[in-house]
Amino acid sequence: MYKIMIVEDDISIAESLKDYIEKYKYQVFIAKEFDNIIEEFNNYKPDLILMDVNLPVYDGFFWCREIRNISSLPIIFISARTGDLEQIYAMDNGGDDYIIKPFSLDLVIAKINANIRRAYGDYSNIDKGRVLKIGDLSLYCEAFLLKNEDKEIRLTKKEVELLTLFINNYPKVISREKLLSTLWDDESFVEENTLNVNITRIRKRLIEVDAGFFIESVRGVGYRIVEVTK
Repeated sequence: MYKIMIVEDDISIAESLKDYIEKYKYQVFIAKEFDNIIEEFNNYKPDLILMDVNLPVYDGFFWCREIRNISSLPIIFISARTGDLEQIYAMDNGGDDYIIKPFSLDLVIAKINANIRRAYGDYSNIDKGRVLKIGDLSLYCEAFLLKNEDKEIRLTKKEVELLTLFINNYPKVISREKLLSTLWDDESFVEENTLNVNITRIRKRLIEVDAGFFIESVRGVGYRIVEVTK
């Protein structure tokens, strides 16, 4: 079940969204600590965020930028601001979509469904699509799913791209330049720490499914996937 995080300080709007979205088999969490959205994000680990712009302490643009430092999950802004510049600013700050208040709840669901499909793919049937295997670990590339025996987790597009590269090149070392060019085409547009952040996330995903493999850093060269020594 996908998890949706609502960042909205108007509790009546937040509760209405929660009640309606849950009818469509999503798990929904309403943020409460508006001075530390990142902590709630890390604790809940949502698959998509509905983000208001006008928030206490810091606005939604600020929190979107902060989240983009650690995650590429879909973020949909919901705001009463109707100007084109506001919507452009939302996209420039890392947003994926924009809904204007007052809104139709059916439109919200349609936007959520579309962004979920775009980010995670259609994996209702994990037997379809390309599968890469290493040991007991299976990566369902089109399904955006990582599975090891009875444990499985959803992945983002970039996580799938990284793992595909590691598995296809096992046990070879992959240079930082190769990883960057594969993910972003032009490494000059990527901050130095961005790859490190993504590698850290992949390591966590492997731990979450008890993969029996981990991403090893090879000093001065790059990274490779290796089997955990028992």
